[in-house]
Amino acid sequence: MMTIAADRRSVLTMGLAAGAALATPQLMMRAAQAKAPSSQVGNPGFNRFRLGAFEITAINDGTRPGDGIHTIFGVDRDEAEVSALLEENFLPADRFVNSFTPALVNTGSDLVLFDTGLGAGAREGGLGQLRARLEASGYTPGDVTIVVLTHFHGDHIGGLMEGGEPAFPNARYVTGQAEYDFWTADERQSGPTENAARGVQANVVPLAEKTTFIGDGDAVIPGVTGMLAAGHTPGHMIFHLESEGRRLLLTADTSNHYVASLRRPDWHVSFDMDKEAGAATSTRVFDMVAAERIPFLGYHMPFPAVGFIEKLDVGYRFVPASYQFLL
Repeated sequence: MMTIAADRRSVLTMGLAAGAALATPQLMMRAAQAKAPSSQVGNPGFNRFRLGAFEITAINDGTRPGDGIHTIFGVDRDEAEVSALLEENFLPADRFVNSFTPALVNTGSDLVLFDTGLGAGAREGGLGQLRARLEASGYTPGDVTIVVLTHFHGDHIGGLMEGGEPAFPNARYVTGQAEYDFWTADERQSGPTENAARGVQANVVPLAEKTTFIGDGDAVIPGVTGMLAAGHTPGHMIFHLESEGRRLLLTADTSNHYVASLRRPDWHVSFDMDKEAGAATSTRVFDMVAAERIPFLGYHMPFPAVGFIEKLDVGYRFVPASYQFLL
């Protein structure tokens, strides 16, 4: 009986194998003929997490690929040295992608937006996505009650206006006094600062009556404190958030590239107006971030732009956040 059962199993196995062999060409032909058009649905472009009682939403205003990274990062170094560092970290030697990440903080009583992206003028090139992605995240521009500006470069103030009107109609504004005084001074209206100063005149100055000007150590609201981090611009500020014992530092443009700037914070960055001060500030801020193990959100870090810092013998290593904010 065992032999008969075994024979039956053998016949059944052979039959299944033969059927599969006959079916396989037909399956392969159908797979080759099948069409799966690409989805036209874009990435919503936001990342949300909790920080104590605060809700944090990182919003991707867009990304911009570029060539010639050495013309921006490590401008005081030999090009080969910059290329070697990038290749060592699995990055192209001569190309990079710049990200722009405003942050939205819901404290329960206020909806606070930190920086406004590049604005409507950049949309044709795929940037200036803050408004659409703010709405995709469940809020409208009218919901924002406070807009905080870290500094006045165009990729941070470009979204303040929409069609000649304030883009956030119900908001008041907070920014550094030193930054405002620098960019609105008469001598900035010509020469190398002229273009940036024009942007300030168009976007920031019309809102001055609704603006609170702060200095180092001043509070925006309970749990949000400004810290002067000059160098990138004379009044560049970063912001410390704390809720229920959880902390987050919004470092703005203290570091502009997660490898070229963080691994070599002493290298000069073309966008830093005072390059030595910028390098010193970067070291000071990220020494603190590493020593106190504070998570940070960097405006130009790879989206979603949130992570931690490990101090190395030279510079720092960016450690992207994973599930830390889920616990």
